[in-house]
Amino acid sequence: MAMPPAGSSLEPGMWVRHPDRPDWGRGQVQSVIGQRVTVNFEEAGKVVINAAVITLDPVPD
Repeated sequence: MAMPPAGSSLEPGMWVRHPDRPDWGRGQVQSVIGQRVTVNFEEAGKVVINAAVITLDPVPD
């Protein structure tokens, strides 16, 4: 399993929100490979996020 980038607390299974896309709803992290974070959002489906550009906001379970 790939390790999250240094300084990142994202890991598969955790819930996040996209700071610029509140309409996407909550998303569950599917995978973290380098700076590529795949998230399955409630309203937008599966999206690959570049963690070097976008900082996802953790959401409590």
